[in-house]
Amino acid sequence: LLFFFFFFKQKTAYEILSGLVGSEMCIRDRVSTQSTWGLMQDKVLNKDTIGKNVKNAEYAIRGYIVQRADEITEQMAKGQKMPFKKLLYCNIGNPLSLGQPTYTFDREVVACCMNPILLDSPSISVDAKDRAKTLLKSVDYPHGLGAYTSSPGLKVVRESIKRYIEERDGYPCDINNLFLANGASDAVQTIFTVLLTDPKDGILIPIPQYPLYSALISLLNGTPVPYYLNESKGWALDMEDLSANYKKAQDLGIKVKAIVVINPGNPTGQVMSKKNLEDIAKFCYEHKIIILADEVYQKNIYGSTPFVSMKKVIHDLGAPWNTCELVSFHSTSKGFLGECGLRGGYMELDNIDPYAQGQILKLRTITLCPNTCLLYTSPSPRDLSTSRMPSSA
Repeated sequence: LLFFFFFFKQKTAYEILSGLVGSEMCIRDRVSTQSTWGLMQDKVLNKDTIGKNVKNAEYAIRGYIVQRADEITEQMAKGQKMPFKKLLYCNIGNPLSLGQPTYTFDREVVACCMNPILLDSPSISVDAKDRAKTLLKSVDYPHGLGAYTSSPGLKVVRESIKRYIEERDGYPCDINNLFLANGASDAVQTIFTVLLTDPKDGILIPIPQYPLYSALISLLNGTPVPYYLNESKGWALDMEDLSANYKKAQDLGIKVKAIVVINPGNPTGQVMSKKNLEDIAKFCYEHKIIILADEVYQKNIYGSTPFVSMKKVIHDLGAPWNTCELVSFHSTSKGFLGECGLRGGYMELDNIDPYAQGQILKLRTITLCPNTCLLYTSPSPRDLSTSRMPSSA
């Protein structure tokens, strides 16, 4: 399954297209404002009073182009003829909307957790029932999931993720360093909120990038520091370019606090070589930069280069690089699950200062708790229903 995301190879192209779209939106805004100003001028929340950072934040993959696509879809539904039969939304990685089949096992576990009466149903597979019973027993809720849980997420779920990480990397994982989230984006926003305290705080982001990062930096009043992936080398990170952009930011008085490393790439799709990741780790250790590893596409591999997590890279390097500060993100929205709408994700903290980690926990408590069970449902090869996991039902 091929996902296409809007991205721009060069900064100039991005600025040009942003200008065109922005101009059209400004025209629409101006007409709308002129025609309704008499009605809206007494509103407390309006164009003049809304937060500047909110207005500056842009998220193109859900912006004007998608709004126009929605308009076309509605026109087609009303019978208007177009030079095509169907409009396919490829602006964002949304596997199920593009026809990726779901997993029977996951849906059965979630169903049983939400409605325990299904544990008596003969239509539910035995192993899905067993998984649901384990989860329900851990929370001891007689009527299934639905109550608030602990702010870092259910312990039984975090223990499951801990086992996954340890099997993947061969290094220990502490469940106290794991935080469940409503998708990886939710976790990224928490970390950015902790990191960005001043307009001169910078975060290195790849170009092309997933626009969540530039949007959040604008929203939190930080400064994006772009580094450019090399298309001629399979979208590899060029360390000379990274160093040059880091120095340029320093010369402008920007304090670079972190780097976003998207591996596998989004939107570029490449898997970064272990050597490339090692170079990044050494660079970050030297300059005291936190690594933010977006690894949500780790199961979507197209090509012969294997995925290696940033956690494994820094620990394989050994001292002193294994002390790099690292936050890794993963999600249920991609890979074989593709359950974007159910919002499941997590972050793992490595070598993070205990006080800072306490503040991260405090932020997570403000939103009470994450989604509860999807991260726990993925079947293993030992499960009986693996023979019937793919399902279009």
